[in-house]
Amino acid sequence: MQPANMAYDRAITVFSPDGRLFQVEYAREAVKRGTTAVGVKFKDGVILAIDKRIASKLVEASSIEKIFQVDEHVGCASSGLVSDARVLVDRARVEAQINRLYYDEAIGIETLVKKICDFKQTYTQYGGVRPFGTALLVAGVDDSGIYLFETDPSGALMAYRAGAIGEGRNTALSMFESKYRDGMGMDEAVSLSLDALRPASEDGSLSSKTVEIGVIKRDENFRKLSAEDVQKYIDRIKKKG
Repeated sequence: MQPANMAYDRAITVFSPDGRLFQVEYAREAVKRGTTAVGVKFKDGVILAIDKRIASKLVEASSIEKIFQVDEHVGCASSGLVSDARVLVDRARVEAQINRLYYDEAIGIETLVKKICDFKQTYTQYGGVRPFGTALLVAGVDDSGIYLFETDPSGALMAYRAGAIGEGRNTALSMFESKYRDGMGMDEAVSLSLDALRPASEDGSLSSKTVEIGVIKRDENFRKLSAEDVQKYIDRIKKKG
């Protein structure tokens, strides 16, 4: 970084002359270095899939959690600093339960995502804190529809039909732009998600130990697929070539 920018580099509350918050940009870089997570909407719900990127054969793959259930009707996948993601997930769970206590109904997906993003935005506005170095893909179903949102460290949000975060984001989005279509079934959505994850994996291969998949459908609670089901989908796309 050029010396002239150093003064704007050291505090979250100071804009540079060209209107940038460098600490927020650094948080985005942390997300870009994180493992790839993708989300794909299909006819009846949303698929979330992540590459765990197992760094050592000694690591217990089951101990790495990057897909979380927030409430019965909503889940999320994270990329970036996992510890930051856990804080945001806990916050989202509290907001979901508060809504149930106050209004005796499940929280709306868009309302929940905005609350998460409002919380993230406060960490870009006050001294003595840093932005959350994580992005979330939030998937859910409520009375108004099926949703897939991406949240940014700045607190911005965007709705997608198919989205990606992390190191392989650009590659995955390019694939989605060419292959995604509205109204596809769950099996097609899972296959497309795995195809998008494959280029981002360490050696271009996938296994049930390195891939985690979550799914939310209308009239069904959010759930993670078992390792056996994940492996079946992986074997299916291997046969297709």
